[in-house]
Amino acid sequence: MSEKRYQIKSACPQCGCSGLTTLSREEIILRYGDVPNVELECSECMVRHTAKMSDACPEWDKECRSEK
Repeated sequence: MSEKRYQIKSACPQCGCSGLTTLSREEIILRYGDVPNVELECSECMVRHTAKMSDACPEWDKECRSEK
């Protein structure tokens, strides 16, 4: 059985391009920790911006944060 993967979706506030990252639960915890906001970087214009985790990955917010 494969490991559950979560998609983190974002849109750059400067250029408007969208980004999609697919990570496992453990990878999300290592990369972002258990925080309400995540810092992301646009792959096109390289602007760093923050997004609410509940908006970027609603599935993570519902499933994984409650598994503590």
